[in-house]
Amino acid sequence: MQKTINAILLRKMILSGSKMLEINRVAVDALNVFPVPDGDTGTNMSLTIQSAVKEVNACKTNNMSDIADAVARGALRGARGNSGVILSQIFRGLFQVMKEMDQVETKDFAKAMKVATEIAYGAVSKPKEGTILTVARLMSEFATANASKMKDFEVFLPAVIQAGEDALATTPELLPVLKKAGVVDAGGKGLLFVYKGMLKAMMGEEVEGSAQQEEEADAVEMATDAELADYASLDEIEFGYCTEFFIINLYKKTTLADIDKLREKLMAIGDSVIVIGDLEMVKVHVHTNTPGVALSHALELGELDRLKIENMLEQYRQLLAKVEAEKKEQGMLAISAGAGLSDIFKSLNVDRVIEGGQTMNPSADDIASAVQRVNAEHVFVFPNNKNIILAAEQAKALVDNRRIHVVPTKNIPQGFAAALAFDPDADVEENVFNLLHAIDNVTAGQVTTAVRDANIDGHELKTGDIIGLDNKKILTKGDSVAEVTLALIEKLRTDDHEIITLYSGQDVDQADAEALLDKVAEAYPDMEVDLHVGGQPLYYYFISLE
Repeated sequence: MQKTINAILLRKMILSGSKMLEINRVAVDALNVFPVPDGDTGTNMSLTIQSAVKEVNACKTNNMSDIADAVARGALRGARGNSGVILSQIFRGLFQVMKEMDQVETKDFAKAMKVATEIAYGAVSKPKEGTILTVARLMSEFATANASKMKDFEVFLPAVIQAGEDALATTPELLPVLKKAGVVDAGGKGLLFVYKGMLKAMMGEEVEGSAQQEEEADAVEMATDAELADYASLDEIEFGYCTEFFIINLYKKTTLADIDKLREKLMAIGDSVIVIGDLEMVKVHVHTNTPGVALSHALELGELDRLKIENMLEQYRQLLAKVEAEKKEQGMLAISAGAGLSDIFKSLNVDRVIEGGQTMNPSADDIASAVQRVNAEHVFVFPNNKNIILAAEQAKALVDNRRIHVVPTKNIPQGFAAALAFDPDADVEENVFNLLHAIDNVTAGQVTTAVRDANIDGHELKTGDIIGLDNKKILTKGDSVAEVTLALIEKLRTDDHEIITLYSGQDVDQADAEALLDKVAEAYPDMEVDLHVGGQPLYYYFISLE
C-alpha cells in the first residue's frame, strides 16, 4: 500500500509524467482545433515539463523542498504557449504545497491540487471552461472530496485520473469549437497523460512505447477534420500576432504592482493574455495586432529575452490554401454506431463517420457540421437509419459551401452497399443513380431484445424476448440469440441471394459469433457467408443478404 510520497518517489513521478506526455505528444498536438493552432499543445506542454525535468536532474539533493523548487522553476523557465504556461502554474501550485512536507499523504496531494487549480485560473486573464483549467478543477474537486476516504495512493490517484477523464469528456459541451470539431480539449488530454505517467512511477512501472501510439492515428484524423471545420473566414482571427517573451533582470524600481499593471495594459491591446512570475522573471504571452506596443510596455519593467512573434493570419492563409488545394469534387459521410462498423466505412473510403443510430440520432446541425468537414464540393450522406433521413435532408439548408445528396439508407448494410457503389471518377448524377440502385438490392435484418410487453405483428412479446426484424416489422422471436438469428435469415432469404453477412454487436462474445457463423454456413452451403465485428449497441446482429 502506498500511503505517502517522499522526495525520491516524487522525483521519479516527474520523470515518468514527462515521458508519458512525450510519448503521446503527437496525439495531443493533433487535437488542436482553433482557427490557427497557437503552437502545438502537446509539444508545448512536453517542452515545458522537460524543462522542469532538466532542473530536477540538476538537483543534487533528495530534499522535498529542493525538488519542488526545481520543478516549479524549470517549468516556468520552459513554459511555451498557453498550454505550457498553464501547466507550469499547475506545477507551481502543486509543489508550493508539497515543498513544506517530508511525506505527502492523499489529503496533502488534494490540497496541492486545489492550490494548483487556483493559481492556474489566476494566471489566465479570461479563463475559459472546457479547457485544461476545467479538467484540473474537476480533478481537484474530486480529490478534495475523497482524499479522507482514499488514503492509499494506489486507489486515490487512479480515481482522480478517472475524474479527469470524465471531466475531459465534458469539454466539448462547454466549448462549442471542440464540439464542432468532434474532439476533446488538447490541454486537458495532455494533463491527464502527465498524471498517468506519475501513477506509473508510483506503481513501480516503467512508461513504455514510442511517439507513434495507436491513439495518434485517430487524433490526427480528427485534427484534419478540425482544420476544415473552422476555416470559414479570416474574420474569426481578431488579433493576428502571437507574442511571447520573458522579462529578466527587472529594474530595482519595478514592483509586483507594476507586473499587474502590465497585465492590464496588454489586455487593452489584445487577448489570451498571460503574465506570470515574480521580481526575478516574468513570462508574458499575448495575442495582439500591435506587438511593438506590447514590447514597449514590457521594457518599462526590465530586459526582454527569448522573444517569439508569430503571424497567425499568415499561418491561417497557408492552412486555408492547403485545404482548398486538396478539395475534391465528391465525398461521402456515413452515420454509424459501433467502432467496427465505423472502421468498415472508413475502409470503404468514406471520408467521415459520425456517431448515431437508434436512441442517439444526430441533429440536422450535427450532420451539417460534419458535412462541412468533408473536403468536397458534393457530399453523399448515408443516414443508415430511417429516423435520421429527415434530419439529413434538413441539413441541406444549413450548409452553403457544400452540396448535400442524401442517399436514403435505412440500415447499415444499405450504407455499406452505397459506399461500395460510389465511384469518385463518375459524375454526380451517375453516382446518385448507382447508389440508389445499390441500396435496393440489399435485404437487411436486425436482432435485438424486446424492451416491454407488447402484441405486435402477430407476436405476443414479453420483456427480454429476443426478436428478429426487417425494416418494417418483427418477423420472429425466441429465447436464444442464435436461434432467432437463424430463423430471421430463413425468413429474409430468397433464391436470388448469394451472400450472407453478419455484423456482431458489442454484447456478443466472439466465440458465440463464430459458432453462429458455422451454423449459418452449414445451413446454407451454397452461399458465401461472412462475419464482421460491428460493435454496435442494442443490436446483437445486423444481417445483410445480397
